[in-house]
Amino acid sequence: MAVDKATLEARDRTYVDARERAERAAFEREPTEARQRALAEARERLEKACTKARDKTYADKAAAEARLKAEQTAVERATTEARECAMDKVKVDRAAFESRDRLVRSVTDKFSVSFRYGRRQGSSSSYCPLLEASSFTERLEREGESAQRCRARLERYCRTAERAAKALEEKNMRDLVAQKEQAERNCDTLQRLAETLDTEVRRWSSGKEGNLRALLSTLLYILGPDSGWQPIPLTDVITSAAVKKTYRKATLCVHPDKLQQRGASIQHKYICEKVFDLLKEAWNKFNSEER
Repeated sequence: MAVDKATLEARDRTYVDARERAERAAFEREPTEARQRALAEARERLEKACTKARDKTYADKAAAEARLKAEQTAVERATTEARECAMDKVKVDRAAFESRDRLVRSVTDKFSVSFRYGRRQGSSSSYCPLLEASSFTERLEREGESAQRCRARLERYCRTAERAAKALEEKNMRDLVAQKEQAERNCDTLQRLAETLDTEVRRWSSGKEGNLRALLSTLLYILGPDSGWQPIPLTDVITSAAVKKTYRKATLCVHPDKLQQRGASIQHKYICEKVFDLLKEAWNKFNSEER
């Protein structure tokens, strides 16, 4: 019994020791696995962060390169445009300088020719001491005025002349517009009066078309007392000579040029124009009958 009891106790102690060692090994193994898992997760996060940072770096680098190229292109374009503008300005300035230089030469030549012509003619009124120099610039330099100041004064004169010419052109344009508007108003007035005046002319010439004597004897009825035409009875235009004389007087009275000189009204001009045509037709018929 004692042996069995000792064996049982030894077995129990062995079992307890084995269990303690197993528990201790399990306890020691769990932190190691946790550390390994944490280390693996940290390594994965680090790799992801590195990959993301690398991708972002590549994207930023590409964007920076694109922005740099765009800036370089813009700078090159601006430089080209500035160079072209500068070249255009240089061309314009050169053309203006050449034009001013030609103008200075022309003025100098005119002054020199005028001076030489005046000296040849011996006219004291054409002589001017300021024009004794061979050129306009030399004359001004002799007076103590530099060529640059001379050119500036000439440019000022040219600008004044250009402004005067422009103002004159604008005035002429305004006058043309005013004349055109006045002509349009006159045309409208004539159109409004045309029907009334045509009716009066037809009433006067009705039954007398081609009859020169009848038209001349009743001419005062259509022209009116203010026209300056004196009434002529029918008995005074019986002979051909009297008809011709009266016709010439009537054509002078109703001729458009004479009316313009007398400053006749639009209504009177219109009536006289119609009367002039009727008298001319009747005169042609009268001449054909006389032959």
